Amino acid sequence: MKSLKTLLLGSVSVAVLAMPAMAQDNPLASYTPVTDAMLQNPDAGEWLSWRGTLDNQGYSPLDQINAGNVGDLRTVWSRTLSEGNMEGTPLVHDGVMFVPHPSDVIQALDATTGDLLWEYRRALPEEGLPSIIVTRNIALWDNLVIFNSKDNFLVALDATSGQLVWETQVRDENSWGWSTNAPIVANGKAISGRSCSQQDGPGGYDSCFLTAHDLETGEELWRFYMIPTDGAPGDDSWGGVPNDVRHHVGSWITPSFDPELNMVYFGTSVTSPYSKFYFANFTDVADLEAQEFLYQTSTLAIDADTGELVWYQQHIRDQWDLDHPFERILVDTVIAPNADEVRWINPNLVPGEERRVLTGIPGKTGIFYSIDRETGEFLWARETVHQTVISDIDPLTGRASHPLEFIPTEVGQQMVTCPAAAGGKDWPAGAYSPLTNAIYYPLQNTCAQNLTTDTDIELAPMLIAPGEENVGTIRGISVETGEELWKFETRAPTMALVATGGGLIFGGDLDRRFRALDQETGEVLWEQIMPAQVSGFPMTYSVDGRQYVAVQVGSMLLSGFYLSITPDLSPPSGGNAVVVFALPED
Repeated sequence: MKSLKTLLLGSVSVAVLAMPAMAQDNPLASYTPVTDAMLQNPDAGEWLSWRGTLDNQGYSPLDQINAGNVGDLRTVWSRTLSEGNMEGTPLVHDGVMFVPHPSDVIQALDATTGDLLWEYRRALPEEGLPSIIVTRNIALWDNLVIFNSKDNFLVALDATSGQLVWETQVRDENSWGWSTNAPIVANGKAISGRSCSQQDGPGGYDSCFLTAHDLETGEELWRFYMIPTDGAPGDDSWGGVPNDVRHHVGSWITPSFDPELNMVYFGTSVTSPYSKFYFANFTDVADLEAQEFLYQTSTLAIDADTGELVWYQQHIRDQWDLDHPFERILVDTVIAPNADEVRWINPNLVPGEERRVLTGIPGKTGIFYSIDRETGEFLWARETVHQTVISDIDPLTGRASHPLEFIPTEVGQQMVTCPAAAGGKDWPAGAYSPLTNAIYYPLQNTCAQNLTTDTDIELAPMLIAPGEENVGTIRGISVETGEELWKFETRAPTMALVATGGGLIFGGDLDRRFRALDQETGEVLWEQIMPAQVSGFPMTYSVDGRQYVAVQVGSMLLSGFYLSITPDLSPPSGGNAVVVFALPED
């Protein structure tokens, strides 16, 4: 790791204060440090982390905007943002909104007006950057704004000025990869994962890791490798594949954190190549289907202090780029799955008992899981969208089985699998509401016509799932029973959601529609046509007793995939902005 002093002196990144820091009308003048206690139990009016709380529920108790008055919601301000893929999440503390842009630009805005308070613009190298440039979120702690930069540094800025406080190099120049997500803050530590080396890129298995850093100094505290080697637990799951052929098991979505258990919960992606016959040692298709290649497509429970693996559960043994890195939602709930709708139920489960669960849809298959987050015990799982890659799940262990006819074994094979590599479920996050004890998910009805080429499986063209006319859907699933409460469908792919104490779900789609839905029924209560694709994670906050709803719009990574199967839609590209709504003032 380079010394912090050297990095500070050598930096040419720029932070600009737009207003005098102590001006009376500048909310930065009364900015207070964000403590771990605040992050673990935030004030109702604050949005301090990616999904609002460290359990990644995507819920705010604010209820000023509700089913009775949401029809009066109006735009109160908007602000243009930098060009690039816009999939961000604003954070709000003490009336200051911190907004991530593409290409490592961070702005602090007055959360009531959108006026610029400061801007940090990182000086990035002209070469060696990843092709995917997107910043989905940032983090707050003490007087710091923390983010993972595109040149592989963990960066801490002064929240009141935008000035660089420290930065730590996380990955060296010869190691391929990047991070699109911010760390989660766990008792003074910044903990995060990254995407990592592909078969044709620099770096190898040792570029696929999770890290924890001390937020006071930036010092690395521990590192966990997601591809085990050299006799480490899980090494034998690769069947003797040489270390230098093991690639790409990353973790590119912010994890969740349980302070009582002191566990951080990560999800992981797939290998490269996706289809295993390109590198695996196998005797027949059944042998290939059974091999695990840990820790791909798994949930990992990690001790936040030591970085040691407490438990893991692998959800699929992937062959089709069906990543499982998405938000792990933590809920304490009674468990009583309804066997009429829930296909896989652990026979040892006692209906009616309360469990601390990790639940929701962790991967692109769209399968909804309930897992005991203390022990890793599989509780139940059910399907949502049409899927063909999992034929069964062992109800005792959660281990999946896959149809052998969909396991590629040689070049030139063609097959249709569902969902496509864009999901099902992808990075647009779902939201939990304690009002209904349900999670609401934006999902897509997709399949793919696959072909195994000389180098990997080609996952195109994308198709609409059989029996479906619409691509986008939102589904409400009970965390207690697994029952589907309601389903909303629309032609356009649906994006991330937020749930509120007003009984509402806010979310948008690629066709520029931003909506409020009733949590109980799924009825659309309000809709606004936006200037661009609704591409970011919506959130809500309050300042001086007034509730606001905000969302970023603009270009996004998945647009081309989804629009290829909806040629009747023609949303504009670009137009990046943050748009903020509120009720009219009395």
